[in-house]
Amino acid sequence: MKKRERYLKKIRPFIDKPLIKVITGIRRSGKSTFLKMIQKEIIGNGVSEKNIVIIQKESLKFDFIQDYKSLYQYVNKQVKQIDGKIYLFIDEIQLIDEWEKAVTSFLSEEMFDIYISGSNASLLSSELATLLTGRYIEIQLFTLVFSEFIDFRKDTVFEINKEDEFSLFLKYGGFPGMHHLNLEDELIVQYLEAIYNTVLLKDVISRNKVRNIALLERITRYIVDNCGNITSSKSIKDYMKSQQISVTMDTVQNYIQWLSDAFITNKVMRYDIKGKKQLQLYEKYYLSDIGFNFTLLGNRIEDLSGKLENIVYLELKSRGYRVSIGKLNNLEIDFIAIKNNETIYIQVSYLIATDKVYEREFGNLEKIRNNHKKIVLSLDKHLAPNKNGIEWMNLIDFLMEVS
Repeated sequence: MKKRERYLKKIRPFIDKPLIKVITGIRRSGKSTFLKMIQKEIIGNGVSEKNIVIIQKESLKFDFIQDYKSLYQYVNKQVKQIDGKIYLFIDEIQLIDEWEKAVTSFLSEEMFDIYISGSNASLLSSELATLLTGRYIEIQLFTLVFSEFIDFRKDTVFEINKEDEFSLFLKYGGFPGMHHLNLEDELIVQYLEAIYNTVLLKDVISRNKVRNIALLERITRYIVDNCGNITSSKSIKDYMKSQQISVTMDTVQNYIQWLSDAFITNKVMRYDIKGKKQLQLYEKYYLSDIGFNFTLLGNRIEDLSGKLENIVYLELKSRGYRVSIGKLNNLEIDFIAIKNNETIYIQVSYLIATDKVYEREFGNLEKIRNNHKKIVLSLDKHLAPNKNGIEWMNLIDFLMEVS
């Protein structure tokens, strides 16, 4: 079991604190394994295994727990046999109806330290967030970033070549389970298709009672095909109309939201740097794992720029940054990343191969008149590391930084 230290660092300060620890993320991103890592940490702190109560809702062993009442009864039965503090772990809690009633009841009793996971962003709906205000922390678990991908590969590859490994990562993405397989196109496509179809069926179609599955698949493919491009509900509706497909704006918006709730896609809003306000139109969408691009579209050269942006976006999110798309007059800044008091402006490019590209990537950042860090990332091997205060860094080296 590979440690995912980046996330363990985030949760350690909250162990034994009177807060519900909520782990969210797409299916097969490693949430169940991460809960086991937390359990191992707790045992390492001197807690007996007897004090850890585990409910894995995807196991038939716990199929009888269907709602908050059966959850409450089961946990209470377990705690009667335990002395001291109870460490309660519930995996895929969204499969239990009205689970929050039981969990808030447990939280009110000082004997519980509670950890839950879920595969849907609406797990913490506005109503539930209000109910739990100040009583939970959420940690979103992402699929493997490149440094973790390298760490997993060390078990099977004698000598690591970062450039070769990045080519594999760029194609296959970061779902942890693929490292049990040979990294070959046929095997990985089958593996990724199985994940994609499961998430689409269970977390989008079944959960939201989608009737027009063909339309949902078309909209999903459109978003994947436009990964990293400015997109809107209207542009999707207009495209469908051009394909002689009639669809309402409400339907498009619902489907987009449901895909985001299932963590298939991530919506990134634009921020007006000059006006200092978030814009409500023309957002971008990135995939929760770059492997879905390979699954749905194949390994197309024209997708390279969008995939590189997608990888940097997921890297920044996994490091704990809030991420927006920057707008400065008619110029676009790929990412504004904010964490605590730190702000970074980032441009992502495949190669700085021409003066025009050089001016676009560095020039856009030079026009931002503040003292925050500004950086250009590309796959070039050698480039001047600094131009008028704008840093350049090799993209792979950036991804390998310890955070």
